[in-house]
Amino acid sequence: MELNDGSSLANMQVIADAELPNYEDQVRRLTAGCSVTVRGEIKPSGGRGQTTEMHATEITVHGWADPESYPLQKKRHSLEKLREWAHLRPRTNTLGAVMRVRNRICRSIHDFFQEDGFLYIQTPIITASDCEGAGEMFRVTTLDPGQAPRTPSGAVDYTQDFFDQPTYLTVSGQLEGEIYATALGKIYTFGPTFRAENSHTSRHLAEFWMVEPEVAFYELADNMQLAECFLKRIVGDVLADCAADLQFFQERINDTVQATLQTIVDTSFHRLSYTDAIEILVQAGEKFEYPIAWGTDLQAEHERYLTEKYFQAPVILYDYPAQIKPFYMKMNHDDDASAGPTVRAMDVLLPQVGEIIGGSQREDRLDVLTARMNEQGLRPEDYWWYLDLRKYGTVPHAGFGLGLERMVQAVTGMANIRDVIPFPRTPGSAEF
Repeated sequence: MELNDGSSLANMQVIADAELPNYEDQVRRLTAGCSVTVRGEIKPSGGRGQTTEMHATEITVHGWADPESYPLQKKRHSLEKLREWAHLRPRTNTLGAVMRVRNRICRSIHDFFQEDGFLYIQTPIITASDCEGAGEMFRVTTLDPGQAPRTPSGAVDYTQDFFDQPTYLTVSGQLEGEIYATALGKIYTFGPTFRAENSHTSRHLAEFWMVEPEVAFYELADNMQLAECFLKRIVGDVLADCAADLQFFQERINDTVQATLQTIVDTSFHRLSYTDAIEILVQAGEKFEYPIAWGTDLQAEHERYLTEKYFQAPVILYDYPAQIKPFYMKMNHDDDASAGPTVRAMDVLLPQVGEIIGGSQREDRLDVLTARMNEQGLRPEDYWWYLDLRKYGTVPHAGFGLGLERMVQAVTGMANIRDVIPFPRTPGSAEF
């Protein structure tokens, strides 16, 4: 028998002979998927690719798997097919390796910040604030949608709802994180976030995990340095502790995985402005699918050109056009910006992945922040407590967000984000 307990890719070979008391009625009937406890003696093995094997003296069968209907047969199943069996797919080599690496990344995240004196702050999942201003949020309500109370104008009367106002699942813990950073110095949040974006791409989930550090007295350059050190720490830990799983990804999933990870650890991240990046892309002579123009967001193909062809290293872009960024990012003076106003935003780009981190220095000037909210159609009174942080002892501060699933993709080479989270939530899919 080949026995695996999920702790690694390696199986234990078990030799069971006919002298076992339950050999005929149980042991010889074992098939893939059955659960057993084996007692016996570990001996040197003469088999190829293994040093030891167990000679069983006792085998207890705990659970049978019907060989006619058990989906996970001894063959390679497509990752798309495995998503239909989300309750069984952790038993496969691929998903087991992904989850072990994901676990190591989570541990590295906490280790990195805890060792540097950051406080772990748990920000709310239910919120009345839209951090991104995009409006793609899941509503939280106890009202009966078929018999919702109405105001005299016919709108839903949310004063009769549980929280007395419209509330949603959070898209980010950043705004609440700023409250604690401006009081306690260095904090990070790490928890689930939600986007009601009707996207079916391989890069989007409706529910995902985000880590968001926020630091008082940090400016943009400090933020970029923190992000680079953070990524190098995660990748270094995975390289040190997950060698067998990484070798599996290298051989079965993406043969660039190990070289890419070594590049991240060994290479200094290039820093260049968004404006300079646009100039490089315009002069690249490449036939990009998406057009390049100042004032538009870069697409994955542009990001990968910069990291894989032009610099052949990770890249941090900064000073993005204000028109494509949220209200809370600090405005630059732009004395020399002929194309348009910019904000102190940054994106970290990795080879094979593209954007992995997005962040900024936050706008700490009350008048400028209020004006930015008005420009983007937000009501400052809805963010009164956020404005109070600028009204009462404002301080420069900065932070960023790293999507855990994007990081797992970067480390494993897995192409679809649905395959690096235990239970993916996507449009039309919440069965498991």
